[in-house]
Amino acid sequence: MNSSLADISLLLLDVDGILTTGSVIYSDSGEETKVFNVKDGLGLRMLMDAGIKVGIVTGRAAPALRHRLKNLNIELIWDGVKDKAAILPEITKKTAILPEAMAFMGDDLPDMGLMKRVGVSISVWDAASEVREMADFTTKACGGCGAVREVCEAILKEKGLWTAILEPFQK
Repeated sequence: MNSSLADISLLLLDVDGILTTGSVIYSDSGEETKVFNVKDGLGLRMLMDAGIKVGIVTGRAAPALRHRLKNLNIELIWDGVKDKAAILPEITKKTAILPEAMAFMGDDLPDMGLMKRVGVSISVWDAASEVREMADFTTKACGGCGAVREVCEAILKEKGLWTAILEPFQK
């Protein structure tokens, strides 16, 4: 499907390698910790404030992720998903958004099936080569290092919303 970023009503994100660098940190007690980029968070807030929905589709379930998503007010969460492409009908039903109006941002092989089925497929710079090759859009930034912010800004600019988004920050 090759829609443009201007057609996107829902941005779906993988987590590890997209919202994080892909590193997983464990404490001595076995607690998992993730590091998130605040610039990505602001980009997601700006996108949602502009009326574009944001959702998470990830193979792993982690308490640290749930805390971050609560902080960002992201409620569309599909975690612990083994077959990401198979979840698309549920996403469509829950959001009433057709796949061609969705973008999915992935970085590794398990993301490819869903990437093929949405309007715009996005990879990060440091994604697996197979993922980069099939993506409609590849970021200049690596996962966890502002790549999500880059995509949020690109969507807002393509929709002609960027100037209005900037106004409150320029006062």
